[in-house]
Amino acid sequence: MNAKELVALAEEFGCPLYVYDAAKIESQYLRLTAAFSKVERVRINYAVKALSNVAILQLIKKIGANIDTVSIQEVQLGLHAGFQPHQIIYTPNGVSFEEIEAAAMLGVQINIDNLSILEHFGTKHPKVPVCIRINPHVMAGGNTNISVGHIDSKFGISIHQMPHILRIVENTGMHINGIHMHTGSDILDIEVFLYAAEILFEAAHHFKTLDFLDFGSGFKVPYHKGDIETNIEEFGKKLTKRFNSFEKEYGKPLTLAFEPGKFLVSEAGFFLAKVNVVKQTTSTVFASIDSGFNHLIRPMLYGSQHFIENISNPKGKERFYSVVGYICETDTFANNRRISEIKEGDILCFRNAGAYCYEMSSNYNSRYKPAEVLWIDGKGILIRQRETFEDLLKNQIALD
Repeated sequence: MNAKELVALAEEFGCPLYVYDAAKIESQYLRLTAAFSKVERVRINYAVKALSNVAILQLIKKIGANIDTVSIQEVQLGLHAGFQPHQIIYTPNGVSFEEIEAAAMLGVQINIDNLSILEHFGTKHPKVPVCIRINPHVMAGGNTNISVGHIDSKFGISIHQMPHILRIVENTGMHINGIHMHTGSDILDIEVFLYAAEILFEAAHHFKTLDFLDFGSGFKVPYHKGDIETNIEEFGKKLTKRFNSFEKEYGKPLTLAFEPGKFLVSEAGFFLAKVNVVKQTTSTVFASIDSGFNHLIRPMLYGSQHFIENISNPKGKERFYSVVGYICETDTFANNRRISEIKEGDILCFRNAGAYCYEMSSNYNSRYKPAEVLWIDGKGILIRQRETFEDLLKNQIALD
């Protein structure tokens, strides 16, 4: 999408606004499947937590992906969007046993990452196929806030607890049809990921009834020009060779599964905000926008560096600005960032706003959540209305 198209959408739908490019989502999906084209059975499970708008889920289904969910609500959203239960894997963490049973009743693939839950579930429902989430104790992700494979992670069953897993499986007679790992987001070193994959291959030999191996995801996407990213093509070649070799060792057909979220939708997303005030202080020029960490919290929470451009003046002379929000706390999106000259009323565009952006938004300061638009076939379609005051009051109960 170009600046002119984005400005037109801001004028049509108002700011702040999230925009998603359908063509980019599809191209990322095709890039990933092409990287593993020499694996006979590949399943891409889109991580719903990245962006759960029903229209996005419908698009994901249309291009051929299944979905990965982490809550019963995400399971229900997937079913509402048209996915069949066998197209959904449910991988919760720390939820109640009742929620896991509820998901199992819906017929989705259950993925368990806790020994006590595994034993309880296997005892009550030994015939329900279960995937086991292994923690390989390998941190392949570059951001410690979102890396989940290290030894202190709350996610997964430690690979060192394999004897406990095998004892539970034997005692309950439960059916294990898959094993899973996830090392975290922003994978920088392919070799580290491949090392973790070897741990999963070794673990797989303990189970004779597997249908799939799930390698999670966490592929890094570029956040600015020249930024590093996971080399999907090289990764595909190396893991394909090893997976096909392992499949022969295992002695039966297996499906290779991934759970990309950010990889599919991050670069497809744009967050548009209008500049309310340009404020010069003794040392800084602030560009204050009609938004804050209530709409885009990642820069404050993770330290993420979203590329920001002035799409109202894309070819203007660059100056240094600190881009801040309108929340009554420090909500700084960028410090001393080079951006084309900004005037009050200009539209700023935040790139890589497709993953974990709207999804983590809130009503802090009693502000409304923004609208969402899908750019598809050369036009913008509203896929979520902007909230209103009535939405803020909807579930509140006033005193008599």
